[in-house]
Amino acid sequence: QVQLVESGGGLVQPGGSLRLSCAASGSIFSSLAMDWYCQAPGKQRELVASITIGGSTNYADSVKGRFTISRDNAKSTAYLQMNSLKPEDTAVYYCHARVIWNLRREYWGQGTQVTVSS
Repeated sequence: QVQLVESGGGLVQPGGSLRLSCAASGSIFSSLAMDWYCQAPGKQRELVASITIGGSTNYADSVKGRFTISRDNAKSTAYLQMNSLKPEDTAVYYCHARVIWNLRREYWGQGTQVTVSS
């Protein structure tokens, strides 16, 4: 079992920045592909960014150039650096992990609220 604990959400003004963290328990972090999803009120959960075990990244078009996903294997932590935040970024952000050698094993964090408002 892998537990994901998210932190770093909060209230920020438009144009501001936040860094979300996702700390993973256990000893298999290097075998986890990591994702960040967001879910705005009344909307479906959507993929925001992904990072592979090798460090390759992908982003939703809406966040390209503004958000950066990264990972620190030594700390068993994934991050989402969120810059130039917009009100439409307001959502609950969820960390997600996929065990690359067993893709049936998936884990979700509890979510952290990001609110972008003046």
